[in-house]
Amino acid sequence: MTTQHQVNQQQYQDKSQAYLNSQVHAQGVEFQKMQQLIQSHQFQKVLDLGCGGGHVTYQVAALVDEIVAYDLTPSMVELVSTQAKQRGFENVIAQQGAAEQLPFVDQYFDCVITRYSAHHWQSAAQAMHEIYRVLTQDGKVIIVDILGNSNPAIDSFFQTIEMIRDPSHVRNYSLEEWMHFAEYTGFKVETVAKQHLGLDFQSWTERMQTPEYAITTIRDLQTKASEQVQRYYQIKADGSFSSDVAYIVLSK
Repeated sequence: MTTQHQVNQQQYQDKSQAYLNSQVHAQGVEFQKMQQLIQSHQFQKVLDLGCGGGHVTYQVAALVDEIVAYDLTPSMVELVSTQAKQRGFENVIAQQGAAEQLPFVDQYFDCVITRYSAHHWQSAAQAMHEIYRVLTQDGKVIIVDILGNSNPAIDSFFQTIEMIRDPSHVRNYSLEEWMHFAEYTGFKVETVAKQHLGLDFQSWTERMQTPEYAITTIRDLQTKASEQVQRYYQIKADGSFSSDVAYIVLSK
């Protein structure tokens, strides 16, 4: 039996370089927000949860004593370890593992950051409990991810094309779902903001090495989508589209 974690690892094992070079992942207004929050609270121990190509780690490492770049996929962890050394960061610890079972002692981190990773978690509820456990009493959590939608038609369309593109996709959660996770776990919600993300169709599919038959299926779904869906995602003739992104800050 193939578990969801194995699906994730299989999907991403040979894509670390693509994620390192991805402009979508390397850029974002959220980086400045993260840096300001870390500096204003003088946080020194940070967890980059689901580090992928390591962009959060590279943006934050110079500001803290220690940052753990943590990811389910071994090749991502190896890449970040190598890149951190090349960039002169001696305070980066690269470690492999799942979000649902963090191998850290209670209240170890001042700040946990997860960016474009949560939609791959097999159990968001369990991962949130683990984040709560490893966070200090005065710590903060920063969550950045593409938003699902409370409108079923709009939501189903995006979840479907994401899974066709990337079988390791689990779910992009709506703001309502994120608020439920936060409050159920015991977090206080400090900040909720929306950002807008444009996705170039070609790079979006090339990054995941999406097979041609799957690309054809996605394009077919895009052309047959309702006017409401096409308008919401601003679907262009070449398949490129836009989506809302959540920037959420939580505290204990």
